[in-house]
Amino acid sequence: MRVPLLGYAIFFATLQMAGLARYLHEADAARPLAVYAIGMVMRLSTITFLLLLAAATILRARPRGKARGLEPRISALIGAFLVYAIPLFPRRELSLTAEMVSTLLVLFGSAAAIYTLLRLGRSFSMMSEARRLVTSGPYRFVRHPLYVAEELAIIGISMQFFSLSTAFVLAVQIAFQLRRMHNEETVLAESFPEYAAYRQRTARLLPGIY
Repeated sequence: MRVPLLGYAIFFATLQMAGLARYLHEADAARPLAVYAIGMVMRLSTITFLLLLAAATILRARPRGKARGLEPRISALIGAFLVYAIPLFPRRELSLTAEMVSTLLVLFGSAAAIYTLLRLGRSFSMMSEARRLVTSGPYRFVRHPLYVAEELAIIGISMQFFSLSTAFVLAVQIAFQLRRMHNEETVLAESFPEYAAYRQRTARLLPGIY
């Protein structure tokens, strides 16, 4: 899985760089400067995340445990990649306020994902695998901060293409992400005896709630 994931990260980073170049070249003077600046930072943060993803894929440690069977792999792939179906739908015209909210969600989610990926370091995995138990940084508060960050960005993107169809795609993607979390926790519990205590004291997604 290392080579396909590396290819994915580099391919989409290249697309994002091309998109950033178009964004700079086709700047609309009528747009507020704040909206324009946030849009540029959002694209830069996405590029940074993808490049970090490529680096983590190359440098990650050997797994101590892996999920067994086909279902964990299918859940991981659908949970990770189904989101790329959303931009295939027609884009919505958003009000300035809605566009700002959408952009800020993508920006905040991407920035949080970058920070979480840096904390994961060589423990990063696309599939349900266990390399090292990380409980510091954002992992002190929730067990799956990377998924929380990614979903914030995905919701921001979905706002720009919102319809009943994209809402269904988003719901399916979230369902597979939840299954992916379950599979990862099963592998971590099997690989690290201390994971049970960590799971008891740490919320899954929202501190103090879930």
